[in-house]
Amino acid sequence: MALMVTVDLFALPACFLVAMLLRLGDLSLALQYGPAPFVLVPLATIAAFSMSDLYRAVIRFIDKRLLTVTGIALALSSLCVYTGLLALHGRSFPGSALAIYWFVAFSYVVASRISVRNFLRNHTNQRPATDNTVAIYGAGEPGAQLALTMRASREYRPVCFFDEKRALNARTIAGLRVFHTDRLSEMVDSLAIRSIIIAVPSVSPARLRSITRRMTEAGITTRILSGLLDLADDTDKAPELAMRTLKLEELLGRAPVPPRTDLFARCVRGKTVLVTGAGGSIGSELCRQIATLGPLRLHLLDHSEFALYTVRQELLARAPELRIEAHLGSVCNGALVERIMQKGAIDTVYHAAAYKHVPLVEANYVEGLRNNVLGAQCIANAAARFGVGTCVLISSDKAVRPSNIMGASKRIAELIFQAAAKQPAGTTFCMVRFGNVLGSSGSVIPLFQRQIAQGGPVTITHPEVARYFMLISEAAQLVIQAGAMAKGGDVFVLDMGEPIRIVDLARTMIALSGLTEKTAQRPDGDIEIKFVGLFPGEKLNEELLTDGEAFPSEHPRIKTMREPALLAGILDTYITCLMMACDTNDRPMIESMVKAIVADYTQQNARAAPDAPGPEPAAPKLPVPVQKIEYRS
Repeated sequence: MALMVTVDLFALPACFLVAMLLRLGDLSLALQYGPAPFVLVPLATIAAFSMSDLYRAVIRFIDKRLLTVTGIALALSSLCVYTGLLALHGRSFPGSALAIYWFVAFSYVVASRISVRNFLRNHTNQRPATDNTVAIYGAGEPGAQLALTMRASREYRPVCFFDEKRALNARTIAGLRVFHTDRLSEMVDSLAIRSIIIAVPSVSPARLRSITRRMTEAGITTRILSGLLDLADDTDKAPELAMRTLKLEELLGRAPVPPRTDLFARCVRGKTVLVTGAGGSIGSELCRQIATLGPLRLHLLDHSEFALYTVRQELLARAPELRIEAHLGSVCNGALVERIMQKGAIDTVYHAAAYKHVPLVEANYVEGLRNNVLGAQCIANAAARFGVGTCVLISSDKAVRPSNIMGASKRIAELIFQAAAKQPAGTTFCMVRFGNVLGSSGSVIPLFQRQIAQGGPVTITHPEVARYFMLISEAAQLVIQAGAMAKGGDVFVLDMGEPIRIVDLARTMIALSGLTEKTAQRPDGDIEIKFVGLFPGEKLNEELLTDGEAFPSEHPRIKTMREPALLAGILDTYITCLMMACDTNDRPMIESMVKAIVADYTQQNARAAPDAPGPEPAAPKLPVPVQKIEYRS
């Protein structure tokens, strides 16, 4: 502080002399007013600077706000000095010289303080030997502020902007050159850019997905500016605070579907609810959301002791006032299911228990069929027998024109619920069909995360495989809302946007991990993507809708399907034959019975068993009455 006051005592009289020379144009004319102005003006200026806190500020962190206050204080002091000089010299003193002095003195203050600030920052915080060279995507106001903050930080070294607006191409913003996004790959190599920060905070999911795809193709990591508030923290950590890693759900290409609050609690609040498969990824999320909706009692059913214990403990911690009853056992145990329904006086059932991992079910088709088909049959029969109000089946997109045993088993479960909906009992049966759930136990996300953590390779079955994805919270909300909208026999489908290629998802995850893909063109990359071939029964593209009719529901982003169904008696006969084939582990007969029940089932890429007999027998020629379900209003 004392040093800067001393410097100003010498510099400010010089500033006033320059102002007088600029006004009068001659040194003798400037000095004719004597020494009083050259003493009074600097002293008044220093007093004004002191009152504006300029001398108490830490120069290394001086900002625009303080300089603005200093400029206002300098203007006020100049007016006061002008009044005093008029009293000494009358109207002969050139008042405009003080206006010129304001510009000269303020320029001196800004230049001197900024120069000292830059000197201190550059010499007290040496950049590390390996600079984090970054580019900024988006040359708007957020990007400009981020660039200025980064340049004051020792953690990052911004080198350029990228922007889609051609009008900004070759312009300079915040001291950095702006390049059009068409030159992205070229400039990444030329400037050795290590990562790109997306400074477009309000970017839509579709555009964000497109931008990120371009970043991953260029082989660089991507982060996003979360907000401008943290940039106000004028420290080296400000850029780090203001940026975050992209979340996978932001790359779905669509905004998450919000729930309808009037539908959300209709089948839960004040009711006794049963969730089967409660320890699974979908079942546990269902339980979490149900616990917030004020149920009378929540029953949990799962065959995994550890999973059941885990979800029960979590729910007790989240909602200690909620009455929870945990049941250990299988949904295929009809006696257990009936006992829970009868004693618990269940109002609503969410049937999430199922085997869903395609390769595992394909390799263990007997147990897969037993669990998924018999489980659905036990739940449907018990719900109808004991007067459950609403019973919701969680199905899969793989049930549409199934090409594997898992999908076929889920389609049979749908047929069981559709047949149950035709019975005179008062239970409302419906089904919810959706695609892959981000982060669920069967999702590719955890697999890719493990493979990337282990150094690769990331394994993908086929370069053109594409899937629909949804958030686990969306899945649970869809199930709960479906029960509220159901009229009987409905199949509900969420609008999930466009399918995502799995290879694009893998490349995005590699980039978000700060790594690069290893390819023939980039042999020094970190993670290799390896294509291993389609699994038996795996499709390139999944479907959500069949050839049946699709209608809008009470929710604008949820559709309801009306599909043909088998009569209950015929379906029961078929399932009995199917289970008899499972008892003898007769794969050809099992295939034949599955085709008899699910007319559009077509096994793809099947690997023949070593001891498989010759050609498969034709499907049994049993009468199969098919009728469309009538929906109750």
